[in-house]
Parts: sequence; structure tokens; C-alpha cells
Amino acid sequence: MTRQEFSPDSAVATNAFEETLAKLLRALSIGTYLVGDKLPPERDLATALRVSRATLRVALQELREAGIVKVSRGRYGGTEVVRLPSEHAPGAAPVSDEELDDALRFRELLEREAARLAAEADMSAEQRRRIDELRRTCADAPLDQYRAYDSRFHIAIAELAGIPSLTRAITENRAQVNAMLDRIPMMAANLDHANDQHHALVDSILNGDAEAAAALAADHARGTETILRGFLEQEGR
Repeated sequence: MTRQEFSPDSAVATNAFEETLAKLLRALSIGTYLVGDKLPPERDLATALRVSRATLRVALQELREAGIVKVSRGRYGGTEVVRLPSEHAPGAAPVSDEELDDALRFRELLEREAARLAAEADMSAEQRRRIDELRRTCADAPLDQYRAYDSRFHIAIAELAGIPSLTRAITENRAQVNAMLDRIPMMAANLDHANDQHHALVDSILNGDAEAAAALAADHARGTETILRGFLEQEGR
């Protein structure tokens, strides 16, 4: 057998591909891009991800072969999202009680304070319109895309707070919690209740009621926590 020489350049290229694919999958899982959306032009997307266009093309090809995106040519062509990936793979390792507790308690803390700061923010008319629109599109989202729309809604609230580090923390936490949510069934009654909470939360933010917004966000997070614990706490035992 001929031994293949190790190439640092090939290792870097492989790592860049894996990191690029992971970034694209995360963007899809948290609602940055939804079914029917077109990804940015290749040049812009490569710049945003800080990778070469060649690396990006390989990652997009993997998504195309997995049936997550499709590519069309011509004047109105581009790369379109046709389905969202699931973070949960069969046979994945159980979620430990410690991991579950950490993710859910951190979520409550982050989203409570984001809602408080959003209500205190001096929002523009466009920001007010957008957050109101996002709560409506989340309520109308197809069941199989709901979590992506839900993530987009909560990340938008974080953006209103005006602290980029907070937005990044919430984005990362949402990806972690969504991976856990993908392990459990979608329940229509629970989603109806969540949408009612979204409605009240946005009203509090738009009315500038910081304490009510914080309390509603915390209550909303605890509702998700109760359901997840019921399904997942036994996995780590």
C-alpha cells in the first residue's frame, strides 16, 4: 500500500469545509434562511463566512445532495432553501441532566434580559413594524418550519436590545436548545400557547413595559423548559 503524504494544506481545506457546512446548517436551523428563501450570491456569502468560493461551493454541493437546497440557473436563478435540516440524528448521545439544566437556565436568563432591554429601547418605526411582522409570520409558520421561525423571532428581540454580544449568545443558545427540541414531537396545542405568549410579549415591548416584557419572556422560556424536561430528563440517567 502506498502511504499518502500528509498535507497541511489539505487539512486546512477539510477543516474549512466542515466549518463552512456547520455555519450554513446553523443558519438554517435558527431561521436565518427559511424554506423558499434564496441564499446570498456566492461571492457575498463566501465573504460573510470568510471562506473561499471554492470551499463554499463544496459545502453548498453537500446541501444540494442532501435535498436541503436547490440551484437554478439564469437571470432569476440562485440557491434556494427547499427544506430545513434536523439537528437530531438517530442514535445521538443522550442529553445529560447537567447539559439540559445549563442550556435552559441560560436561555431564560438571556431572553428575559433581552426582552427587558428591547422594551427600554428607542425603536424606529421600521423596527417596530418588523418585530410585529415577525410574531405574525411565526404564528402562521408551517409546522415543520416552526422552530426556525421561532428562533428568528427571538433573535430579532435580542437585536432590539442593541448589544451584539447578547445577540450572539442568544443565537448560540437557540441552536443548542433547538437541537434538544428536535428530539421531541411538535404539539399543536403547545405552539398555540407559545404564539399567544409571543403576542403578549411583543405588545409589552412595543408599549415600553420592560418589567412585563421580562416576566413574559421568562414565563415563555419556563414553558419550553417544562416540556423538554418531561421528555429528556430520563435520557441522561
